[in-house]
Amino acid sequence: MDWLGRMAELRQWTRSGTRAPHKPLLLLHALGRFQQDADSELRYSTVEKDLQNLLTEYGPPNRTTPAYPFHHLVSDGVWEVRTDRGHGSPGTGVRILRETGATGRLAPELRTALRDEPELLGQIAWLLLDLHFPPSLHGELCESVGLELEPTGTARLVPARRRRDRRMRELVLTAYEYRCAFCGYDGRIGTVPVGLEAAHVRWWAFGGPDEVDNGLCLCSLHHKLFDKGVLGVGDDHRILVSQHFVGHSPAAREHVVALAGRPLIGPQPAARPVATAHRAWHTTQVFHGTPRPATSA
Repeated sequence: MDWLGRMAELRQWTRSGTRAPHKPLLLLHALGRFQQDADSELRYSTVEKDLQNLLTEYGPPNRTTPAYPFHHLVSDGVWEVRTDRGHGSPGTGVRILRETGATGRLAPELRTALRDEPELLGQIAWLLLDLHFPPSLHGELCESVGLELEPTGTARLVPARRRRDRRMRELVLTAYEYRCAFCGYDGRIGTVPVGLEAAHVRWWAFGGPDEVDNGLCLCSLHHKLFDKGVLGVGDDHRILVSQHFVGHSPAAREHVVALAGRPLIGPQPAARPVATAHRAWHTTQVFHGTPRPATSA
């Protein structure tokens, strides 16, 4: 069985780049549990809160339910569900999943393959992470689901995948003159910039090109907050700060809240600014909630 190929072709609702990471998140959670206890099962009523937290933290801004992947993942051949009535999922209703004692776990053939091929678990996990989330979120997502993976991982190969353009980082940092577009940070050790990264506005995993008009030069902090949906870029190229963000310390107010409404720093005149389509994708698929009003100078 080509388990990597099957994972790469999970049936997901898609339209115009809409994110639907429900199944990948459930699988990552299940892989984390399998790594800790290969015989473990996930009773819906017990894991519902954890799955909902994952969807809230790493899913799209719109409200959704973990009942959807718990039921529909069965059709992909990698998951099974049993209830107090026997084999098979009772449906996507939250109430019926709770009342029937619905319990899910990885499909028997997949569990056997994971036992026989210890490296397969890491390969599947890295594949799901690469296909559905930006690199800045991989580490904390693994911690959230209890997965322990080798830092270099295993071969992250997917048939017919496009390759990243390694030149993007240099092109984006040059366009923004080696300064964070949000706060202006420009730290170096000698001549080498430190803590500056090229962020994809439209995630590479969702068709975002490795081009300057899909990139921002951001410091490590603001890159992470940008990918988490705390920060965004408005139609007027001003910084958006989510009202969902809460921070009372002077550092949180200065480095995050005070950014609301500020214009981006850069890019230099000869470089292309972030394209409207990529900004729109990030606003609808990543940015959480309503923007804060601009702060007074």
